[in-house]
Amino acid sequence: MNKSTLHHFASSLIAFWVLSSSLVFAATEHPQTDETGFLDFSNLSQYRQDVKTLASDVFEGRAPLSKGEALTLDFLVSAFKDMGLAPGFGDSYLQAVPMAKITAKQDMQLTIGGLNFINSKDFTARSQQIKPHIALSNSDVVFVGYGINAPEYGWNDYAGIDVKGKTVIMLVNDPGFATQDNNMFKGNAMTYYGRWTYKYGEAARQGAAAVFIVHQTAPAGYGWGVVENSNTGSKFTLVDDNNNLSQLGVMGWLQHSATQKIFASAGLDFDKLKLSAHKPGFKAVDLKLSAKLKLDNNIEMAKSHNVLALLPGATEFDGKPNPQQDELVVMHAHWDHLGSKTHQDGSQEIFNGAVDNASGAAGVLALARAFKAQASITPFKRSILFSAFTAEETGLIGAQYFALNPSVPTKNIAAFLNIDGMNVNDGVSYILQYGQGVSELEAYLKDAAKAQQRTVKADPRPQNGLMFRSDHFALAQEGVPGLLFMSLGDTDPNYIAAKYHKEADDYDPNWSLGGVSQDLSLIGSILARLANNSDWPKWLEDSDFKTRRSEDNR
Repeated sequence: MNKSTLHHFASSLIAFWVLSSSLVFAATEHPQTDETGFLDFSNLSQYRQDVKTLASDVFEGRAPLSKGEALTLDFLVSAFKDMGLAPGFGDSYLQAVPMAKITAKQDMQLTIGGLNFINSKDFTARSQQIKPHIALSNSDVVFVGYGINAPEYGWNDYAGIDVKGKTVIMLVNDPGFATQDNNMFKGNAMTYYGRWTYKYGEAARQGAAAVFIVHQTAPAGYGWGVVENSNTGSKFTLVDDNNNLSQLGVMGWLQHSATQKIFASAGLDFDKLKLSAHKPGFKAVDLKLSAKLKLDNNIEMAKSHNVLALLPGATEFDGKPNPQQDELVVMHAHWDHLGSKTHQDGSQEIFNGAVDNASGAAGVLALARAFKAQASITPFKRSILFSAFTAEETGLIGAQYFALNPSVPTKNIAAFLNIDGMNVNDGVSYILQYGQGVSELEAYLKDAAKAQQRTVKADPRPQNGLMFRSDHFALAQEGVPGLLFMSLGDTDPNYIAAKYHKEADDYDPNWSLGGVSQDLSLIGSILARLANNSDWPKWLEDSDFKTRRSEDNR
């Protein structure tokens, strides 16, 4: 993430993305393409085969810098070539993303206050610093509440405490969720201050050596299994000019039960003390304990890849040059998942990520085929970039790299449509919407709902902060508005608890794909509308997103 702007835009981030599964095609400025036949996705045999292939054990969970990446890149690039799409990054379908693969030895042990804790069972720890050995040695332990410094909310958990070189323990999410007070932060809806990415970044700015975020399922939005699978094994990071040494040395999580033991050893009741952290004016608490931990890292410098394919806009309209050919609409899904894990007993888990996000990558391919066929009859005004980025699961790494090194200036990107998990079950009668009054793209969704006689339903889990957890967020930081299309548990109540970031997220031949048919038609109609009009969807709320777009005179 662009660290120089993180703290400044965090104050104004709110939910602005949309989950949807409906059909719409609004009138465009180019009436020849008002035909909607190419948006018929009733035949999903190719889609089904694509998901099955991408989510097969052969692809080994599609981890970056693995055999699975090579197979995935070959599969996606071959598909785009077969469609007749042009390379999307200069003369290549691939954008190299330099990164480090960091694999910490998993026999690490955390000691706090004389208590020993077991990796994966009690805690997780990793680093993005490019250092083979990182050690906490008698590091003072401080509880800093939520670890938030938000002047616009009158909130500073670091007030009056110096945490330089110390180990800080903090709560997940933000005080709005804890209190359910709509006048505190954004109430039940998570702000960016509640995300682990912000918490680690702010602690690094404060000079902390290590952070351990206390996991509890409700405020985190997922169980401990997700934390374990997402923070152990090989992880990936972009590398700055200082080998990421300005970042945290240790990025950790603690089980709730382990935290209770730590606080008890300090003569404190964690569950009572955390209540005071929900209130303004909370003062950090020195536990008068010390932490010890050794991280031994194997570091591999390598290049992963984003995949980019271009459908050029029309060179001219009505015998005149078409200036909008240089404008882009991006249709996207991340291609990666968590790869595989070999346990100490020799057993192996493969995290195939069928819904998250083979379903999305296959959706981009389906849309690309449809749009290429339609463009051969009547080209679109704007060019369309079909993309699949790497390393989303480790912190939007491929998206961050593209946002800072785009194929065209971000001021030329009208919108970014992002699929991160499709509804592989039956269709639904509503559209999930994240946020209100934030982006003019909400009007596109409203039209879509009306066209398919659906209702617009507010996000039922705003506390999970999904708008900060997928690739569209990296583009928003550069001012590009977007829509997120996601179904991770809305139509499968067991998905988050039993499948999300777990081995059970596998392809199922019994999927009806009714929701996929709806979603692809909806997404395609919005994509066609944007590709064929002259709109520049605007940010409606005052925010750094809006400022960045206005700086580009959009």
